[in-house]
Amino acid sequence: MKTNFKRFFGLLIGLTLALGTLAGCGSKESENDLLARIKEGGVLTIATEGNWSPWTYHDESGELVGLDVEIGKLIAEGLGVEAKFEETNWDAILAGVQSGRFDIACNGVGYTEARAESFHFSDPYVYTHKVLVVRGDNEDITSFEDLSGKKTANTASSTYATLAESYGATVTPVDSLTDTIELVSTGRVDATINAQVSILDYLEEHPDANIKIVAIADGDPVCYPVQKTDDALSLIKEVNRILEENRKNGKLAEISNKYFGVDLTKEN
Repeated sequence: MKTNFKRFFGLLIGLTLALGTLAGCGSKESENDLLARIKEGGVLTIATEGNWSPWTYHDESGELVGLDVEIGKLIAEGLGVEAKFEETNWDAILAGVQSGRFDIACNGVGYTEARAESFHFSDPYVYTHKVLVVRGDNEDITSFEDLSGKKTANTASSTYATLAESYGATVTPVDSLTDTIELVSTGRVDATINAQVSILDYLEEHPDANIKIVAIADGDPVCYPVQKTDDALSLIKEVNRILEENRKNGKLAEISNKYFGVDLTKEN
């Protein structure tokens, strides 16, 4: 009887330790998985500028709106959590995602192979064209090749700035599209390269703006970046699922038409 009791007691301790180990493994897995942490916390922290219409900006009432704001909320809803938007400058957006300060960036981020070395990217949710914009009376610049030796205004480290520099331009860093247009229209810089939809949206709101589009480049995929770590892969997988679901049900096209006046969800 005594021997049986000892054997039973030993089995009980072993079972308790085993269950504790399994519980610990589950906790460890949660700690090492970004998606699990987001769901546990109930919040998806989204980095955005808040001053780049129609991607992300404040309407007349001061509410944060835009294509990326609406899609960001769709992603959070699909994950079953709350969307928390953190407004910051462009330079701080990618750095913040990389450091883990933000879970994801919803800010019209163009995909590039160079960026893909530092971030996991979602599937494209829209495709945009780059345009070359100059002052209304500028006749010297008619193509991207004419930027050699000229000054452009662009957000530092953006794909637009990189493209301008590749054509030999010197980039003057700015914080917003409004600042960019002001520098171009007053002649303090020669040109800017920017998203076609953003420029068309600006011209619709400011039809008398002293600027014009002189060249258009091929379309580029726009995606959502997260940290390039193994524990962020589950988040990207879920983001892609949510984007595909809303692509199929027409919601992405609806949002694109709402803010851009055209469906940019298709590559061609």
